[in-house]
Amino acid sequence: MGTKKDLEQGRKDYPQLLLEGQLCFPLYAAARKVVCVYTPLLKPLGLTYTQYIVFLALWENGKVKVGELGKSLYLDCGTLTPLLKKMEENGWITRCRCKQDERVVYVTLTEKGWELREKVKDLPEQAGKCVALPEEDSYQLYMLLHKLLDAME
Repeated sequence: MGTKKDLEQGRKDYPQLLLEGQLCFPLYAAARKVVCVYTPLLKPLGLTYTQYIVFLALWENGKVKVGELGKSLYLDCGTLTPLLKKMEENGWITRCRCKQDERVVYVTLTEKGWELREKVKDLPEQAGKCVALPEEDSYQLYMLLHKLLDAME
């Protein structure tokens, strides 16, 4: 354990390692807090936040290739495959291989998956009430975060 003098010297010698100077930290902390806002809203429906965003993509696009779904949600195959398996076990989706190319798997919502949309239709508004940002700031943040995601491609 360092002395107060060692800590002060470390702050001077390694300013790049100060938590307050890291862009990654507020992004990480904000993402965790947002998921914590959604969790109690999704739990009664038996959904995780990650399943919820998969549903959002499927409700918007219908039948989707697993690879495209992963790319659009920034989820790797190791995360997406077990998630989709669980969603299929719950009867929300079906997965089927493309007849022309068996490496390609499509995900399609079942009737039960479509019905869930009605149950969550007010969820964005409920979650939004927990984030006390003016609409203009929310929009700017949204745009900046997408700009960041695009720059990291």
